[in-house]
Amino acid sequence: MRTAEAKIISRADISAMADNLRKQRKRIVFANGCFDILHAGHVRYLAGARAEGDVLFVGVNGDSGVQGLKGAGRPVLTECARALLVAALRVVDYVIIFPEPNVEKLLTELRPDVHAKGTDYTAETVPEKATAERLGIRVAIVGDAKNHSTRELLQTVRKALHD
Repeated sequence: MRTAEAKIISRADISAMADNLRKQRKRIVFANGCFDILHAGHVRYLAGARAEGDVLFVGVNGDSGVQGLKGAGRPVLTECARALLVAALRVVDYVIIFPEPNVEKLLTELRPDVHAKGTDYTAETVPEKATAERLGIRVAIVGDAKNHSTRELLQTVRKALHD
């Protein structure tokens, strides 16, 4: 089994890797997120994504992207730490850190069979819906009901520290 570090790959390598996997008739799934403080919802989302195919690539938002999405004080963990935690999960095959605000460019480079999104989305609200349709990528909504949040976890921890 590969180490978690070995699963974190260069962006420059993904197109060739995906082409090789397609030649092997592997079904490629792509999932993405901030993963700032890994929790049960993340694990279930990634397990659901992996169930959609043979190989799971996970895009992890870069630090500046997380700050733009989540606001001041975020991310809690660096992009390298977050990528390593995600890569340590058995269901994850490869991790790519990306700086863009969305994954449209990554979808174009990787061209997965499936783009997996969490249950906080619907097929109609996936930000990359048009890109996925244009490239013939099926969108799958996976994971458990969205009742986990890093924001709420952080609020609980902060409250406990002040009590």
